[in-house]
Amino acid sequence: MRLVLLGPPGVGKGTQAVRLSKRFDVPHISTGDMFREALAKKTKIGLSAKEYIACGKLVPNEITIGLVRDRLQNPDCAKGFILDGFPRDVAQAEALDEILKTLGVPLDAAVYIDAGPDILVKRISGRRVCEGCGATYHISFSPPPEDGKCQRCGGRIYQRGDDREETVRERLKVYKASTEPVVDYYKGFGILKAVDGEKDANEVLEIIISMIQGRQ
Repeated sequence: MRLVLLGPPGVGKGTQAVRLSKRFDVPHISTGDMFREALAKKTKIGLSAKEYIACGKLVPNEITIGLVRDRLQNPDCAKGFILDGFPRDVAQAEALDEILKTLGVPLDAAVYIDAGPDILVKRISGRRVCEGCGATYHISFSPPPEDGKCQRCGGRIYQRGDDREETVRERLKVYKASTEPVVDYYKGFGILKAVDGEKDANEVLEIIISMIQGRQ
């Protein structure tokens, strides 16, 4: 199973990617996670991406495409993958086509999850993360402890720079301009599956599974 998950920031792509990864036993590949890991390790790619990520801008394509190309060549991707956060524009979608052509495998579906902007801003700006273990909290849905320390490891809980409201709104503008055309790109190939991301996460998962298995 080879899937691309599309949709604006905060719509739940990561949540669904993790669940789909477990359901189909294929790796969840998140470009956001890969860049954050590169930032933490202060690698060349991480340092190159830092200034873009901090202000909600997209990392240049040559950096992102190279990162994804290397990852898809790993042995664990031989039987499939769930791509989360890539492609973000038509140039990346075309590059992914070329990568998969080189590997001799097809893309099974592009799943588009969408939700209204106000809901997305609320979801993202309320998110808090443990700097120690990466555990995620939310001030409305899953509040962090009052002392600001993670229940799992005791690490400091903080708000990432790219989760601040002003940055979120900038990310949504970038998404609308750059990523929405990718939806039309995959629609043109007849492999787009659209899902309402405002529904309960469990319901969204079952809808996605039904769609990619041909039951809807």
